[in-house]
Amino acid sequence: MKYYIFLLTSLLFLSHGILAQNEDTSQSQQSEQPPKGLAKSLGLYVFPSNGQEQATQEADEYACYKWAIEQSGVDPLNPPKVEVKQVEKGPDGSAVRGAARTAAAGAAIGAITGDAGEGAAVGAIVGALRGNRSRKIRQASAQQQANQQAAAQQKALMDNFKKAFTACLEGKGYTVK
Repeated sequence: MKYYIFLLTSLLFLSHGILAQNEDTSQSQQSEQPPKGLAKSLGLYVFPSNGQEQATQEADEYACYKWAIEQSGVDPLNPPKVEVKQVEKGPDGSAVRGAARTAAAGAAIGAITGDAGEGAAVGAIVGALRGNRSRKIRQASAQQQANQQAAAQQKALMDNFKKAFTACLEGKGYTVK
């Protein structure tokens, strides 16, 4: 009985080792195969000016893809994430400053009408609302600007990769647009 258990255990370990080896081999073969339509996925059109075969073009595109990654530091299939700077959303004193400015004006108007305290209170409320609104508008504008800067940075990274990729393909006798 012990012999059979030993035999079964040995067979399991052996088969597991063979399966693991086959998985490693298939994974390394997959990573060395060039992705199809690489240039097209980048929005580029590649024409084989020297009459290169389709298989040759795919191999050249893959070689240029790897070279462009080395040169630019960017992999378009795994692009780097550009962090968007988040604008602080907390209060910044705009409401208090607005309330103070308009409270004085409200007090002056209230003095003319006979109740300076009520005028000041109304002025303070209106000023606080204006100050708060202007703060929100400034923050939204700053966030929009931060988003645009991040998008521009992302585009610049991809453009740099495309320049390297295009230069390589043109060096191998392709016309790239």
